[in-house]
Amino acid sequence: MTTAVVFDSAGTLLRTYRVARDISNNKIVEGVETTTLTCSAKGRALILLYAHSQDIVDAPYEKLLSKYLEENKISFGIACSCGIVTADEVSALLYKDKNAQVSDLQTCIKMVWNCCKKLPVVAMNSGVIVNKYTGGIEFAITSGGRPFSNARATIQKLQQMEVATYVASGDRTDKLMKMADYLGIPHGNIHGVATPSIKAQVVEDLRVHYDNVVMVGDGVNDIAAMKVADIAILTEQQQKQKPRILVDAADYIIKDVSEVTGIIERI
Repeated sequence: MTTAVVFDSAGTLLRTYRVARDISNNKIVEGVETTTLTCSAKGRALILLYAHSQDIVDAPYEKLLSKYLEENKISFGIACSCGIVTADEVSALLYKDKNAQVSDLQTCIKMVWNCCKKLPVVAMNSGVIVNKYTGGIEFAITSGGRPFSNARATIQKLQQMEVATYVASGDRTDKLMKMADYLGIPHGNIHGVATPSIKAQVVEDLRVHYDNVVMVGDGVNDIAAMKVADIAILTEQQQKQKPRILVDAADYIIKDVSEVTGIIERI
């Protein structure tokens, strides 16, 4: 019997620290769950910005973020959204926003870096949350993560069991590749900037080739993939309070990623 395990990254393989800046209220929110925040208001979309953190830090702090993104031809990816939000709508919101400044994102980047700089940071991403109904950027966001202590050993144990390991995550692909190198996951098994529907499609496609496909996630953006997987595992390793809809979608709830191997052995 062949088995494949698909992991989300942040909160599942990586312990992640996130900082968001609420643009309209001029407030910093630490430890925010970005997918939950995105899904808490209709019309919101979580956007990954394909820009290097250092380039943003070096930019003029008083410049409009929209102007910086436009001038530097910064592209983006939609990680998840609450309702249907198109790429054209996101483009208009990003490049025409009149409120968010480069300094808003710089603040988030510096706070995350100061927290994570002494750790083996594998992934550091920046982005924003836009809202097509309020018409602009609502939050600037940066996240930094390092592997959970048992993540590497878990991947190695699964591979020794001849279980194929994959990652489907909303994070940027180039950042995920660095994590994959550390954990020992083949680059061809990495699916970055994966929306909930893409994650579900990854699982569906793998079910054609494997007898069992397991989805391991920690957020509401993993629900679609969990529902189509043969077995859905919800991890509470980083955050214990989970929405009821997420708990209901899980066949197993674990406290440590290492518990995945025991579940696979039983099936």
